[in-house]
Amino acid sequence: MSILDINQKSKKWKTIKIILVYLAVSLLCIAVNKIYATFGHGVSSDAMTWMFLYPLMGGILFLPLSGIMIPKVGRATGHRVFFNIYNSGIAMLTTGSCLKGVMEIAGTSSKYVVIYYQIGWSFIVFAFVLGMIHKYSKSHDIV
Repeated sequence: MSILDINQKSKKWKTIKIILVYLAVSLLCIAVNKIYATFGHGVSSDAMTWMFLYPLMGGILFLPLSGIMIPKVGRATGHRVFFNIYNSGIAMLTTGSCLKGVMEIAGTSSKYVVIYYQIGWSFIVFAFVLGMIHKYSKSHDIV
């Protein structure tokens, strides 16, 4: 068994682990929505109903895109920064959707919920820009 074979298995396991974590978070979002709807006295919210899509799409669609757009990010010295910023963006979008849903069910609103969406999308865009800068830079230590 060569080192290359071990690295391939390790990379495949990391990919599967990321997909499973995002899938688990999506299922948790569905469970939160169902439990909250039970105590919501028949009132529902589209934002809370569809909040599971952020981790589902963000996790499952991200992996093929990251392999195409940023193929060296897994081997980079700063790849954790990229993944941490991206994961924070997905978490902000999911949290913003949950808070918006809770406020809609409660019959109130807040102008600050929009900030969650703005920061979430900004983090995702920033993560991809950071990854692209890293991909096309001569020195891979800038990230």
